[in-house]
Amino acid sequence: MYDCKQNPGQTPSMRPVVAIDATLVGSERTGDATYWTCLVEALGEVESEFDFLLLSNAPKPSVVPNLPGNFRWVALRSAHPRWFSMVTMPLAARRLGAKAFHTQYSLSPLARNGITTIHDVSFFIGPEWFKPRDRAILQRFVPSSARRAKKVITVSETSKRDILRYIDVPAKKIDVTPLAAPQVFKPAGQEGEATLESLGIVRPYILSVSAQWPRKNFDLAYGAVELLPDSVLHRLVVTGKFEWGARPKSDRVIPTGFLPQSELPALYSFASLYLCTSHYEGFGIPILEAMACGAPVLTSAGGALREVAGDAAVVMDAMDASSWAAKITSLLDDSSMLEELRRRGLERASQFSWHETARRTLKAYSEVVQ
Repeated sequence: MYDCKQNPGQTPSMRPVVAIDATLVGSERTGDATYWTCLVEALGEVESEFDFLLLSNAPKPSVVPNLPGNFRWVALRSAHPRWFSMVTMPLAARRLGAKAFHTQYSLSPLARNGITTIHDVSFFIGPEWFKPRDRAILQRFVPSSARRAKKVITVSETSKRDILRYIDVPAKKIDVTPLAAPQVFKPAGQEGEATLESLGIVRPYILSVSAQWPRKNFDLAYGAVELLPDSVLHRLVVTGKFEWGARPKSDRVIPTGFLPQSELPALYSFASLYLCTSHYEGFGIPILEAMACGAPVLTSAGGALREVAGDAAVVMDAMDASSWAAKITSLLDDSSMLEELRRRGLERASQFSWHETARRTLKAYSEVVQ
């Protein structure tokens, strides 16, 4: 079943065709969903030599904007997600004339000129952060997918180094395409106050945004907040689905659950401080989202977070709750430092662009197709 077909009378294009795994495009905004949604939108805004097939097991989501005429959404039927990824999509790409096929992590042997995005190899770095079944699948299939791929795309120089450490592939095969904050993230005006009121969130507060997995290390955030002195009136607002791992036990923590992206800029904009306590990130989009909204950032040094933050955040090497509580307290007492972090953060976030991500990705497509 195809969602989009050529218009009557339209002559077939002679441009090379790239098929893209679009199963996460427009879905709830985890980091992977943000990557695919923003990449596809940016590919539609920059000039390229390609026609694109967006392959999915669902119709085109309403949140995805109208794309130019060289994009075609193809909805395919499949009974099982794994079968869809490994058989249905790559065979459809071949049948529809694609010269390259772009997916993430596990790349089917059936793919023609396959390209895989490996955001990170945290399943090797911290296997205890994953459920046994997920860890086993990733550790088994990602290395063979990387070796099979014509190109491996990753999102930071840190992640590239880690891939080379754990997977035997040539360095020249790996292309780095840094990410960015989605365009919706910018300082909120007075309308943001209404969002806070609707959510029942009262200032002052500090903020953490992420689906809650062990790798995100919310134990550290919760522990640090519990150690804050009584003179600190801030509570910790935590947004994102609870997957598994630590649960807050303190009344100083306000869990909101998953929130739509439209509500997040207000939360970032009015936060006194943004916390990222993650053990490891291949990139770390939320710290750029926070910076783009003017929130001062306090982050761990896990994975690529120092690389992404530059000098626009306070980066913690220590990973104990008492050190974080002391740093949070000192920052909240230093209004001039918070203002400087806001200034640096806005400048840092502006240095990243999804158009640049798209341009680098197109370069990888060109090298594979040619």
